[in-house]
Amino acid sequence: MTNLYQSILLILPEIVVSSVLIILVLSDLIFHKDKRVIPFIAGLGIIVTGAFVINQFGITGFAFQTSSQTVRNYGMMAIDSFGVFFKLIVTASSLLILFFSHASNEIQKTKDRLGEYYALIFGMILGMFFMISATDMILIYLSMEMMSLSSYVLAGFTKLRDRSSEASLKYLIYGAVSSGLMLFGISIVYGMTGSTNLYVINSLIQAPQINLFALSFAIVLIFAGIGYKISSAPFHFWTPDVYEGAPITITAFLSVASKAAGFALLIRFIKTTFVSYIDSNGSWTLINVFDWKPILIGISILTMTLGNFSALWQDNLKRMLAYSSIAHAGYLLLGLVVFSNQGLIAILIYFIVYLLMNLGAFLIVMLVANKTGSEEIDDYNGLGYTSPLLAVSFAIFLISLTGLPPTAGFIGKLYLFIALVDAKMIFVAVIALLNSVVSLYYYIRVLKHMYLVKPTESTATVVPSLNNRILVLALAAPVLIFGIYFAPIVDLAKNCLVILGL
Repeated sequence: MTNLYQSILLILPEIVVSSVLIILVLSDLIFHKDKRVIPFIAGLGIIVTGAFVINQFGITGFAFQTSSQTVRNYGMMAIDSFGVFFKLIVTASSLLILFFSHASNEIQKTKDRLGEYYALIFGMILGMFFMISATDMILIYLSMEMMSLSSYVLAGFTKLRDRSSEASLKYLIYGAVSSGLMLFGISIVYGMTGSTNLYVINSLIQAPQINLFALSFAIVLIFAGIGYKISSAPFHFWTPDVYEGAPITITAFLSVASKAAGFALLIRFIKTTFVSYIDSNGSWTLINVFDWKPILIGISILTMTLGNFSALWQDNLKRMLAYSSIAHAGYLLLGLVVFSNQGLIAILIYFIVYLLMNLGAFLIVMLVANKTGSEEIDDYNGLGYTSPLLAVSFAIFLISLTGLPPTAGFIGKLYLFIALVDAKMIFVAVIALLNSVVSLYYYIRVLKHMYLVKPTESTATVVPSLNNRILVLALAAPVLIFGIYFAPIVDLAKNCLVILGL
């Protein structure tokens, strides 16, 4: 009972999310005629969840320990500063998505189903929270499925549009295949080791009698499931269609929160299962059973290259940002490739910046789509003259996504390149730099339409409400501020390196 009580104290944020989910479902039934209270319940729930997450800074421990594990009494979940960081990323993006939803015409047209919408969002949040902290492969799989099932429905939430239904179906099919591959890989690892706990597996795969071919095959299958979540090539094919067809609010949520949870899972999986030692310089020494470095280098280069070159000829802004999101997954993988604390710091910094600039870009697309009913690039002709605030803010977000100073995107990429140079991976750094140059073309193309094409009589004038203007500025200002004064986000990243190890 003592162990159970301690475990419950360690998962208070997850308990709060579960409670709010139930309250939302009940509120939807009680207030079925007037659902204006539901967004406020959801917002309050996220704020309370964030407070409980922040309260876990500095706390380390295992939840739901089992006595059957003989090496040490490890649990199914690890609570540490690393997990707290990514839960805050998910919480912050969830709160912003609530504001986006309030401003979205797509979502407001489905007022009779608002209860379902917010309940599904909390279902995703709960799955992501468990993904971030999971150290047992069964819990990893269940949490991924919890998040995925909610996101499949949300991708097709606006049922009246064909492309929305298509997005949901494609997402479901790709998700089912990746989940099956991952579960097959997990079953092979369990058959070889007799355990699903990552810490126990770490000690068992070092045995001389381990079958390296079977283990490598299983690891590739497991990575397929995780790679699908982070939109890394060659598991990225669902991303453009789903991002284009889903409501813009859900597209933005998937591009940041889902990707953050996937990366947190991948980092914890590799560091917990395959790292045997960390030296005084912060470099990781991997167990000599599977060579992660060439695999991750190849996937990261393929991901960023395919993402950037595919985005070059996209005329739909949501689709362009989808390919951009794939490219950024490639950049983020570079921070993991170096296998050091320096690379991990770079990933954490990048995610803070990525949250601001990517959600900001999707917000502008949503506000323009509210007025024009379209996300095509031609709708942005003359936007710099008709809606200066939106155009300037969009320019800031796009320049930051490119990685140019004085925006925060430059700081994110700078720390990634520093980590690569410190690891003497100059060739990979040069490829990443060339990819950034390629990305400049399709971002600048949007600026050309906004400022170098004169508005005509048919050009729509987008005048956002006061609340939306505040929301735009709340995202654009930090992108500029952190581009000049970035010490706070660097300090935060350095304080969140703690991943419970052996």
